[in-house]
Amino acid sequence: MHEPGQKLNGSEIFFECLRREHVEYIFGYPGGSLLKVYETLHDVKDIKHILVRHEQGATHMAEGYARATGKPGVVLVTSGPGATNTVTGIANAYMDSSPMVVFTGQVPSTLIGNDAFQEADIVGITRPITKHNFLVKDVRELASTIRRAFFLATTGRPGPVLIDMPKDVLAAECIFEWPESVEIRGYKPTVKCHANQVQKAAKMIAKAKRPLFYIGGGVITAEATDALRQIAVEEQIPVTMTLQGLGAFPGDHPLCMGMLGMHGTFWANQAVSNCDLLIAVGARFDDRVTGKVETFALQAKKIHNDIDPTNVDKNIKVDLPVVGDARDFLESIIRELPKAKEDRSAWLAEIEAWRKQCPMEYTIEPDSLKTEFVIDEISKQTKGHAVVVTDVGQHQMWTAQYFKFTEPRSIITSGGLGTMGYGLPATIGAAFGVTDRPVITICGDGGLMMNIQELVTAVYNKLPIKIFLINNSYLGMVRQWQELFHKEKYSFTDLEASNPDFVKVAEAFGCRAVSADNPDSARKAIADALAYNDGPMLVDFRVVRKDMVFPMVPAGGSISDMLLARLNPKTMV
Repeated sequence: MHEPGQKLNGSEIFFECLRREHVEYIFGYPGGSLLKVYETLHDVKDIKHILVRHEQGATHMAEGYARATGKPGVVLVTSGPGATNTVTGIANAYMDSSPMVVFTGQVPSTLIGNDAFQEADIVGITRPITKHNFLVKDVRELASTIRRAFFLATTGRPGPVLIDMPKDVLAAECIFEWPESVEIRGYKPTVKCHANQVQKAAKMIAKAKRPLFYIGGGVITAEATDALRQIAVEEQIPVTMTLQGLGAFPGDHPLCMGMLGMHGTFWANQAVSNCDLLIAVGARFDDRVTGKVETFALQAKKIHNDIDPTNVDKNIKVDLPVVGDARDFLESIIRELPKAKEDRSAWLAEIEAWRKQCPMEYTIEPDSLKTEFVIDEISKQTKGHAVVVTDVGQHQMWTAQYFKFTEPRSIITSGGLGTMGYGLPATIGAAFGVTDRPVITICGDGGLMMNIQELVTAVYNKLPIKIFLINNSYLGMVRQWQELFHKEKYSFTDLEASNPDFVKVAEAFGCRAVSADNPDSARKAIADALAYNDGPMLVDFRVVRKDMVFPMVPAGGSISDMLLARLNPKTMV
């Protein structure tokens, strides 16, 4: 480690700053503008560089690592196409509030704006999808810029920050100075909730006869899950969660309602529509949750706690906003609530009736394989003690419905952006951060093909990830919408004639692989994959091709009016 006061070049300062930010891994790909950095990296032993095979994969790996550990993910890519290839992953992290710092090489300062070879205005390109971004023009500003970037990425509402580093800045020398504290004018996230607002919230909760917690990913980010469980159990308040909030409350607890919204449980959506108090914590009233906003939770008073004040009253007008950290909010509520408890047995009985009216269930046929069975079986065999990364599509929603997430940071998925191709690289990133429990991806055949090159990264690093491929040879979710809402015109969603043999493809990459097409073979394949830890293993589940995810709220519909089954059951083969 270099001490402040030493003369260092830009690339040496770069690694010295990463050490001081306790960075373990860099997910990167070299290129011309970063040659000085990679020259220095050759002799760096305390920070591990993971060579990806596409820069989009690097961003998803960094986000998977961040979501699994709570630490910021770090990306290092070259200028021009290297930088532009990160855009999808940066946008994904921005939408899902994941801490990430992306370092991009840039052409020399004297050539910026001259259309130089591999030049791109990545600062301009990423301005709408980063929490903040920087162009370093002087090597003397590099250390302070990196310090501010990590501070911005990890405080308040987390998100991605980008630093663009010109080639000449990385080669230039200066006296290394490390700022121990960070002050950014105009950036003062509100962490502690206002006492008066907390007191008002506690009074509303104490009086409510039919309260409901609506929990988002912010509760997990704030490490507020213990406080949530305490207040929910003590006050007998049921809990429903967003896709990103799953695991914030144990999925096997009687008070757990599962996910709400478009593909949420019937009873969760009915509870939202009939509660008298909706307590939203660390959630943003996304359109996939609310459905038709004019009909959303009309009978309820609404409390909204969020660390980002721009989320409050953005989509749904609330009765009591409480800006601040979710953990501070929930722990403060616990202190403020009176000892006398409201009897909520009638409310819980009403919810139980909705649960029995439309349970989450499926049929098992001995000669065919349903995705619901596969995911349920994975949940049972892991006992919920796994990190599950999904891609995007039908399998993602079935995972939310049938996997019983019992711990926080157990589901890693693309929510806001809905990025196909996210699953495999995010799983790789998560596996570098988590080594004490299984790391699994549940992905579709369409999504796997989008970043399948990262199998090399998993194989080379001997990561014991489990790749559970839900293979229906369709772009399943798009096909579902085509059947329900687009006159059954299946335009370019059938992949059967063009899909490869995924077992052979995986084996060509050096990955162990098997297939399964019935319940018995699926059970065995899952057990074998969970027991295999000498590298990655892929299981190609050949599932029912035309199955659909229910229940479902049609786009623009009210969440109280759900489709519970397909209109023409005979179309399922």
